[in-house]
Amino acid sequence: MSNALPPRFDITRAEIERVVGAFYEACRAHPGLGPVFAKHVEDWDAHEAKVSDFWAGTILHERGYEGNALAAHVKAGNVQPGMFSTWLDLFDGVLRTELAPDQAAAWSALAHRIGQTLRAGVVERNTLKDGVPNLGKTGFSSKA
Repeated sequence: MSNALPPRFDITRAEIERVVGAFYEACRAHPGLGPVFAKHVEDWDAHEAKVSDFWAGTILHERGYEGNALAAHVKAGNVQPGMFSTWLDLFDGVLRTELAPDQAAAWSALAHRIGQTLRAGVVERNTLKDGVPNLGKTGFSSKA
C-alpha cells in the first residue's frame, strides 16, 4: 500500500515545466517584473528547474524542492505590494494559454492562495505586530 498523496489535480510534471518556462519567458518580457527578476536570477534554467520542483512538490507531492519560497522573496528586498497582483495576472494568463480550463482554474486557485501568503510574509510583515502575519483561514496550507 502506498502512502503517496494523490495530485491536487490532473497534471503532469512535463505540463508543470512547460507552464513555468512560459511564465518566466513572459516575466522576462514584462516591463515591471522583468527588471526585478533580472536583478536576482543569473541562471534561468536552474531557476526554472527549482520553481518546477516547487510546483511539482505542491501539486504532485513530489520530493525534490529544496528551498524556502518565503525566505527567498523576503531576501530579494525589492518585492513591492503591487507586484503580487501583477505576477498573478501574468501567471493566470499563462495558465489559460498553456492548460485545459480545469487545470488552469485549479492551479490558479492554488497560486492565489500561495500568493496571498507570500504577500503577507514579504510585504505586509512590516506593518503587522511583531512582523507576524495573521493568516487565519486564508493562508496557504499544505492540506489545501
